[in-house]
Amino acid sequence: MSSKAVQSISKSASAAAGSIGTAAVAAASAVAAAAVAASIVLSPVPDATSRMDGVHADLLRAVQLNQITPEQAEKFEAKLAGRILGEA
Repeated sequence: MSSKAVQSISKSASAAAGSIGTAAVAAASAVAAAAVAASIVLSPVPDATSRMDGVHADLLRAVQLNQITPEQAEKFEAKLAGRILGEA
């Protein structure tokens, strides 16, 4: 076999190995993304009290950052409490 033929075969084999490696990385990324999505979907839903605690904390932080007024936070929290606690 000529040295050109050997070089050609070597280049082709290297290119194929690179493509396989790229495909393996892509497949591993897809599997990791699916695992994260499954963990989110299958995680337990927090109870209404926990949800309201989170809403309160988020609104308090928004008031501290001057994004909303305390009055706006109070009205919004009352509105959400009706919806969230009404579901429970």
